Amino acid sequence: MAIGGNEDKGTYPNPRTKKKYYLDFFELGILKRFLQEIPAKNPHIEVITTASMIPEEVGERYVSAFGILGIEKVGLMHIRVEEDALLPEYLERIKKADGVMFSGGDQSRLTRMFLHTEFMEILRHRYFNENFILAGTSAGAMAMSQVMIKGGSATDSLLRGSVKIGEGLNLVEGMIIDTHFVTRGRFGRLMEAVVTHPKSVGVGLGEDTGILLTEGHMIETIGSNLVVIMDSHNVHYTNVNEVEKGRPIAIDNMVMHALAKGNLYDFNARRFFKSADAYERSRLKKAT
Repeated sequence: MAIGGNEDKGTYPNPRTKKKYYLDFFELGILKRFLQEIPAKNPHIEVITTASMIPEEVGERYVSAFGILGIEKVGLMHIRVEEDALLPEYLERIKKADGVMFSGGDQSRLTRMFLHTEFMEILRHRYFNENFILAGTSAGAMAMSQVMIKGGSATDSLLRGSVKIGEGLNLVEGMIIDTHFVTRGRFGRLMEAVVTHPKSVGVGLGEDTGILLTEGHMIETIGSNLVVIMDSHNVHYTNVNEVEKGRPIAIDNMVMHALAKGNLYDFNARRFFKSADAYERSRLKKAT
């Protein structure tokens, strides 16, 4: 489950910014849906606050939010240095957790702490082989993909080289995730990332909105805002590999979909469905 976030949850580049931390998406069912996908009746949740610069505050908000939903078994992992990710205590806890959530902040901190570690291998094994749910909000969502957006100004996007790309946690293949998408106008940023990596599909998550990924290729939109899909598989022309750094990128025939709550998208077929019922009817029709 990838969630678009509300605020940066701990990254405040402007010292004048009022340090608020909103975690109100549980009111519209995102955290509730996270819990519903867990088969355990009284689940044990682990929240990893590594991406945030205010981990204690972030952790307290999650404990409070899950508490409102009736969940008391919430562990907090304030992993601040690479050595902490190797501690047997943390490895045992993620082996036993029923669900794990990465908080927001700086996605590069997550890859620096966890990429190519036993900690991440355990999570990957559980995700791919068990009925186990991983969630991330904001930076925690962006880090899930194999190709990860590290940064880049929305106003400078579609100028070659303006979007910074790195390796993500390799939990999801074939998609590039961007967050706070609508309010921060990150359309150009995701377009540049996708056209530079044409085998991927871009997923722009609005705030207070998320996607539930199942079977490795189906997403369902949850929450109150929009999910924007960008598909460059059928781009007729782009100059992205020809122009110099800092020059405008041209793209012909980028396909875009806007998904609201309840809409589905099949990454394998690259098709939009207005509802789960519409998807099932399509499957039955194909079978006959």
